[in-house]
Amino acid sequence: MSGGVVKREEMTVISKVWNDMHGRGDVLLSCAKSLKDLRLDYIDLYFVHWPFSNYHAPGCPGDSRNPDSRPFGAERYLAAWRQMERLVDTGLVRAIGMSNMTVPKLEAVLPSCRIKPAAAEMELHPCFQQPELFEYCVKKGIQPIGFCPMGSPARPDRDKTPGDCVDMRDPVIVKIAEAHNAHPASICVKWAVQRGQIPIPFSVKEGNYVSNLRCAAEDPLTPEEMDEIKAADKNCRLIKGQVFLWPGAKGWEDLWDINGSITK
Repeated sequence: MSGGVVKREEMTVISKVWNDMHGRGDVLLSCAKSLKDLRLDYIDLYFVHWPFSNYHAPGCPGDSRNPDSRPFGAERYLAAWRQMERLVDTGLVRAIGMSNMTVPKLEAVLPSCRIKPAAAEMELHPCFQQPELFEYCVKKGIQPIGFCPMGSPARPDRDKTPGDCVDMRDPVIVKIAEAHNAHPASICVKWAVQRGQIPIPFSVKEGNYVSNLRCAAEDPLTPEEMDEIKAADKNCRLIKGQVFLWPGAKGWEDLWDINGSITK
């Protein structure tokens, strides 16, 4: 920006509130630190990263548990969301969003939101398509943003469990990639964009950035290929979040309201 290559208004900058910053006044402090670190006057989209204030130390093992962790509470979450709304009021943030929510959790808080979330970030890839949550958000006018769009093969070891799917080795993805003379990763990105979600693949290499952008705009998948990928869903969650479990929780499934109601 300082070199005149791009204008601020041409960029979309996203940041998040981490779990240990849900307390009174903490969301503003978190945003202020992000703005200082980024050297910006405002953030375009600001997320509540997890629906829990449960904290874990960076780099902790997968079996780490914080004894102060608690299950989801709508009132606690809304207290953080009120602060998010004030960030919009002050102009420090243009839009706010939620992450790692479930349909039951959204139903518990959306009626009380003065400013509705513009986007919902969730795990989305061909082997984990979350159709119920995806369609719920679309119907509510909330833009789905998908992390791990390629299946995140480089995710931390603590997030890897036996039986995890590998999207880029899935026979359907491999077959379609061969038909398009493309890398399986490109097929995952094409599918995500054509489905209507915003994929956020992680990369630090310019070549990968360009490849991801190009594949999203060129050589689209056919309706038949989209149907094939839809049928390849294995309901295989990769980021299970087990480090956020509270005392008495049975397993990572409790974080995700598997039975259709908020797990206490």
